[in-house]
Amino acid sequence: MDATNRPLQIPPQMGLYAEKNRLFQTMQAMLGGLLIHRPEEPISFLIELLQLDNDDVPKICILGPPASGKTTIAMWLCKQLMTPQISREILSSNLKSLLSGKIKEYQKSQQEIPVQLWAEAIEEELRSEECIERGWVMEGIPDTRELARALQDKGIIPRHVVVLHAADTVLIERNLGKRVDVFTGEVYHTTFDWPSDEGILKHLKTPEGISEVDTARRLLEYHRNFPGILQSFEKPMKLINADQPCADVFSQVLTHVQAPPRTTAPFSPRILLCGPPGCGKSLQAALLSQKYGIINVCCGQLLKEAVASETKLGELIKPFLSDGWPVADNLVIKVLLCRLNSLDCHRRGWVLHGFPRDEDQARLMKNVGIIPNRVFFLNLTMDTILERLAYRAVDPATGKGEYHTLYKPAPSKKAHRRLLTNPKDVEEHVKTKVEMYFRLSSGIEGLFEDAVTINADQDPQSVFEYIESYMVNPLPSSPTWKPRSRPRASSNPVAGSS
Repeated sequence: MDATNRPLQIPPQMGLYAEKNRLFQTMQAMLGGLLIHRPEEPISFLIELLQLDNDDVPKICILGPPASGKTTIAMWLCKQLMTPQISREILSSNLKSLLSGKIKEYQKSQQEIPVQLWAEAIEEELRSEECIERGWVMEGIPDTRELARALQDKGIIPRHVVVLHAADTVLIERNLGKRVDVFTGEVYHTTFDWPSDEGILKHLKTPEGISEVDTARRLLEYHRNFPGILQSFEKPMKLINADQPCADVFSQVLTHVQAPPRTTAPFSPRILLCGPPGCGKSLQAALLSQKYGIINVCCGQLLKEAVASETKLGELIKPFLSDGWPVADNLVIKVLLCRLNSLDCHRRGWVLHGFPRDEDQARLMKNVGIIPNRVFFLNLTMDTILERLAYRAVDPATGKGEYHTLYKPAPSKKAHRRLLTNPKDVEEHVKTKVEMYFRLSSGIEGLFEDAVTINADQDPQSVFEYIESYMVNPLPSSPTWKPRSRPRASSNPVAGSS
């Protein structure tokens, strides 16, 4: 940043670095940790927080009424994500914890267990090295607003909260058929999920408290507590219908928890659209520009504007365009740099299409600092490209070039007879152009590690919605969390810093 120039502009490299390394989220987590825990040694606390390096591990709560399947979904999630499961039963049976002994004393005397005791037991469990390194999945916790507030006061904030829901009649009927394997804890059902293994059948037992009266009582208690839980976790909460096959419910839950949550970090879109001729790059760029105010940067149009402006650079480009030859890469890069480094592109972001066309251009673009933060490859087959381009036509009387023999024919026979085909849209010319694109662009995709591939052979609005979803949401990260060996933390930063 040059302090002598006004107005001061933040170089785009700073934004790219901050987004890639999640600096905004890190600062937000550090500030949140300070406000929640108010440590006596703030610097030591922040150093310990940074050393945990566990921002990407799962922090999930699976909630729902009785018989909604939250136990099964939580168990499957833990197996898939390799994370420990936390439930009231697990907390009360923890032989290593003194707090579990207190919980058992309350249970033996049939007294209500204090909310604060549950919160302390959960906090103790989350401070374990396994939970720090692998994350956690809490099943049925919190089930009251008081417990949710107690956990939040301790800085235990889940990243994803999934609530399973179904009609009460469905839940009561489902609960009556529930059976549990006494050795593995796996839940089965007499109607929906009955095991075929005779060995498992011998271990099944009917759990306590699943009668119709008991289930109705627990459902009433759940409905009384749910509004308070909803107020506590309104933003990260995802409602999923549990009245469907368990595998389908699990698929939806897994997709949700593997998607990174929305962030309030400032984001300036720098979008690159790549694909063969006819894939719809220009249309998608126009739609993005129209909806979000992003600067639409068409490389071919930039070169024509440079020639029309009669600048020195335009004079160098003019012979290439006049003779129909590709413009030299160094000239194209100069034009692009001039446009993408302008003030409006820095402020509003940009969407670039028409460049790069080969691997060398992509490398050159990166070398000069043109680095997009969203890259989309719109894929299309040769047959579909020919169908889109070779049947386009222009009406010489009106100058309109929006007609298509298959998709948008002329309004009258008279107009149809005077339609002309652009020489560039002749089938042989299109084939040559597309084959050249595929030959030259084969290595481009490998240079952009976070590139998203989209099937462009569908409705343009569907393609736009797909691009839009990746533009407004963070890019998905790897769903696999590998444990690291590090010194065990000593205090609260473990609990939650999301």
